[in-house]
Amino acid sequence: MIQVIFGKKGSGKTKRILDMANASVKEAKGNVLFVDDDRSYTLSLKPQVRFVNASEYDVKGVEPFYGFLAGMLAGNYDISVIYIDAFLKLVKANADELVDFFAKLEHLVAASNCDMIISFSEDAANVPESIRKYQI
Repeated sequence: MIQVIFGKKGSGKTKRILDMANASVKEAKGNVLFVDDDRSYTLSLKPQVRFVNASEYDVKGVEPFYGFLAGMLAGNYDISVIYIDAFLKLVKANADELVDFFAKLEHLVAASNCDMIISFSEDAANVPESIRKYQI
């Protein structure tokens, strides 16, 4: 399942996704990953949450980011949930350019039997309906 937290910068998306990641370690049946573009929130996460700094892997763009996620899931079948903060900064794309990406992502998540929670720095009203359907 994919879930997206929409909101403008400063609206509390990061705090919410950090809280969700920390809370999920109690009930997760596998590994919990938190993907961000820098290390500024590593101390805010419980030690059981594996932090992945995507900027260390020079992943820029929609297709490379999809491959990055697919590679993590292929390399570790025990991932229960992946939290992704600063999503638009990581993929370097506008919301309109992500419709196909989310369709592919939905298949990847289903095949991997994991959940993905994404913070999306945009007002939901400015996002295509096919992405908005994931809003929590």
